[in-house]
Amino acid sequence: MRILLFGKNGQVGWELQRSLAPLGELIALGHESRGRDSRDLCGDLSDAKGLADTVRTVAPDVIVNAAAYTAVDKAESETELAHAVNAVAAGLLAQEAKRADAWLVQYSTDYVFDGSGDEPWLETDATAPLNVYGATKLEGEQLIKRSGCNHLIFRTSWVYGARGGNFAKTMLRLARERDTINVIDDQIGAPTGADLLADVTAHAIRTALQRQELSGLYHLAAGGETSWHGYARFVIDFARRAGVAFKVAPDAINPVPTSAFLTPAKRPHNSRLDTAKLRSTFDLHLPDWKTGVERMLSEVLEKT
Repeated sequence: MRILLFGKNGQVGWELQRSLAPLGELIALGHESRGRDSRDLCGDLSDAKGLADTVRTVAPDVIVNAAAYTAVDKAESETELAHAVNAVAAGLLAQEAKRADAWLVQYSTDYVFDGSGDEPWLETDATAPLNVYGATKLEGEQLIKRSGCNHLIFRTSWVYGARGGNFAKTMLRLARERDTINVIDDQIGAPTGADLLADVTAHAIRTALQRQELSGLYHLAAGGETSWHGYARFVIDFARRAGVAFKVAPDAINPVPTSAFLTPAKRPHNSRLDTAKLRSTFDLHLPDWKTGVERMLSEVLEKT
């Protein structure tokens, strides 16, 4: 089996290089990727012709698209680029997958919903994105479905990885620098590790290749839920117990509403995702979010 991966240098793409390698021949491309066996391969999702040529050159059995425009606030002003990467490229990859009789794996987001209520979102719930990022990711989903290709679309939320920047690392830095920290407490979701996404993806691909009827949309996130404030408290408390010294006092991590931070893009208050369909279909257990965060923090703290 030949697998073509886009976005190899992102948090999810980095982990996918590990999880997908045992499945077959893996061709992993980043944004600037060029050249393989003297052939020009394009990893830039804004280059439609380059993408199509690359898929036809590689002739993969599975295309995994872990690349995306994820700068949520910048997307409000860079709408054309966000649309090209998140929507147009997804549709193009779907068309090429259909032509080649290949599977397409795509990652989407809870931002396709309006964030209302307090119940976990089902795959069948009505979508109503609050911002450009969510709207472009939703259009990408729709173009994939419309193409008729075999696909696995995984909606996820609050993704982090040990590699690169993330919310937990930011909180650790601020806790060392400041006497007080204000963190939003009215947005609820489940921090989800890039390693979990990658491992579930590999498992789902193996299963779906044998059962074409599993093609479709799935919600994929860690178990449990918390607020950004709860997440921050958990991170700092864990590090404190591990012996890290902080300037901020335990009672100086203050909960504040979303309105305390003005951002160009609106954020959903409810990012909960119901993962029952994924767990049942692929016979999976999704661990509580704290399990993955503790593992990530242990790795991060070892290096500091």
